[in-house]
Amino acid sequence: MSEDLHQQAARCAELIRGASRIALLSGAGLSTAAGIQDFRGPNGLYTTAGIENPERIFDIRVFFQQPTLFYSFHRAFLELLDRVEPTFAHRFFAELERQGKLAGIITQNIDSLHQRAGSEKVLEIHGGIWRAYCTECRKEFDYDSTRRLTFEHEVPHCECGGIIKPDIVFFGEAVKHLNECQQMASQSDLFFAVGSSLVVTPAAILPSLAPGPVVVVTMGEISPIFLPPHRIALHADCDIDTFFSAVNDELGLV
Repeated sequence: MSEDLHQQAARCAELIRGASRIALLSGAGLSTAAGIQDFRGPNGLYTTAGIENPERIFDIRVFFQQPTLFYSFHRAFLELLDRVEPTFAHRFFAELERQGKLAGIITQNIDSLHQRAGSEKVLEIHGGIWRAYCTECRKEFDYDSTRRLTFEHEVPHCECGGIIKPDIVFFGEAVKHLNECQQMASQSDLFFAVGSSLVVTPAAILPSLAPGPVVVVTMGEISPIFLPPHRIALHADCDIDTFFSAVNDELGLV
């Protein structure tokens, strides 16, 4: 372990020990670390699923006009999720919740890997696949039921005849849980931003609402527009699992 990594991990562990209402904002970097590739890359799901007009997949108007377009992509996405597992960082934050240190998670990801890792207090600001609902009668469906129906039918329908839609925020729909996310951030005494470049709003604004220290763990640059550098108590520009494994060495949680 490099000296810089050791020092940063020790500092992070110290901040965790002194906190009692930790909040986490997780972004795409956490999903990438789990093996979920970029949708748009040369080997991404848009290509492997044969999607010619990917910008239409998550358009709510197109969904109601041509739901087969979304579901051809969604089946490929679910098959990918069958091949990946939550990362060490996912499990680390699930354990922080079990220990009573983590107030909750705000995630920009739709893969529901936090829930699979054991986290319960998860606010999916862009929605997710963990639940679905009927677009007509609003009946809710759990993940297992929705997954089964998705592979049994070209487009899954409710008993009432309505189309079943995963609880994902499409273009043209409002983000979810924004007031709760803002409250969680403003009431935290330690805020983590992990795997996010802090570019996409409104999630990118949330770290600046935290009154206490902000820890950023991500590879690559982060935007200073919504979170000025002086607000960052610790910035670890390294592999996410490597960093939190080092923090766990200090804390012995997982």
